[in-house]
Amino acid sequence: MIDLVFLLHSWVRWLIVLVAVLAVAKFAYGWMNKATLDKMDRGLMSGFSGLIDLQALLGILLILGMGWNQAYRIEHAITMIVAAVLAHVPMRWRKDTSATALRNNLFVVVGVVIVMIVGIGVLPGLRWMFRF
Repeated sequence: MIDLVFLLHSWVRWLIVLVAVLAVAKFAYGWMNKATLDKMDRGLMSGFSGLIDLQALLGILLILGMGWNQAYRIEHAITMIVAAVLAHVPMRWRKDTSATALRNNLFVVVGVVIVMIVGIGVLPGLRWMFRF
């Protein structure tokens, strides 16, 4: 069972990367063109934070199944929880439809990705490899 959770945890990260790339492109384009935040932008941000939440849940299940017996697991978990909290910051300006909201969403997605890279960096081995 833990192997299935680990496999899902491994695959969801690539969905997060895909949505993050789409979000960065969409938010940057909208911000540069002084567009307003629309339903698609809100959905993209909700999808991003939802995938981060799913990843955090899978990570918690892994920690419960594999244990806290290694420091890198604790460091990884804490860093990723910070990323999950950061991913929900755009809820503070959900009613704002200006180009500023697009800029803020862009910065949040980039910030979350940077925190995730730091969190993945504490893990041993080549964690950026795609696992089957």
